[in-house]
Amino acid sequence: MDGSEHQSAIVVRQLEKRFGSQTVLNGIDLTIGKGETVAVLGRSGTGKSVLLKLLVGLQKPDSGSIQIHGQEITALPPEELNELRSRIGFLFQEAALYDSLTLEENVAFPLKHHKNHKQAHQARARELLAVVGMEKDLDKMPSQISGGMKKRVGLARALALEPDIVLFDEPTAGLDPITAGEIEELILELQKERQMSSVVVTHDLHGARVVADRLALIHEGNILIEGTFDDLKGSSHPFVTQFLREGV
Repeated sequence: MDGSEHQSAIVVRQLEKRFGSQTVLNGIDLTIGKGETVAVLGRSGTGKSVLLKLLVGLQKPDSGSIQIHGQEITALPPEELNELRSRIGFLFQEAALYDSLTLEENVAFPLKHHKNHKQAHQARARELLAVVGMEKDLDKMPSQISGGMKKRVGLARALALEPDIVLFDEPTAGLDPITAGEIEELILELQKERQMSSVVVTHDLHGARVVADRLALIHEGNILIEGTFDDLKGSSHPFVTQFLREGV
């Protein structure tokens, strides 16, 4: 490993994942620097969400390497993997809130189940709800709030254990443009304040341009191109030009 990889939050090398006869990821290479935000783009079904699940250990790759802060995670025993996960926040596409818990209880849930955070979980949950602009709704149930509000609460819960890496799965999917813009601004503010490393999986090209330092476009199981929006715009590859034309 070279010196630059020691400075990286996430290093993925030759990552492969198959489901039956279908190859979803076919040798992915990707590096996310400390404090950097990378947006992973691609059409639906191209393996973007699978990549996130592999990064957090919810699924196992068929081959390849995933290093988080220099630690190989693909063969970690469950206890060590769970400890690593406490440093990674995950915002699920549908927010994945617990329907039977209040918003405050949802945000406090990871704190109650982590040995280092059990004492002050209520105060911490309220603080995080305030960060995402939901402090007035802490006693509500998930069924009583909008999709955009659920994303805010999901983000608060993702930040509960003070992660230094946050993974976003389609953070603006299903939201109207105004609400999507609010979520994007919130992500930018949090990145600026907390210097988090982030991977944002999305098919929303506009949102990716707003929140990400770098874009990576997946096509046919591989990263076809990565770089700035201008790098992608300068590509003559027919799929890249088609994706940009459809996404702008």
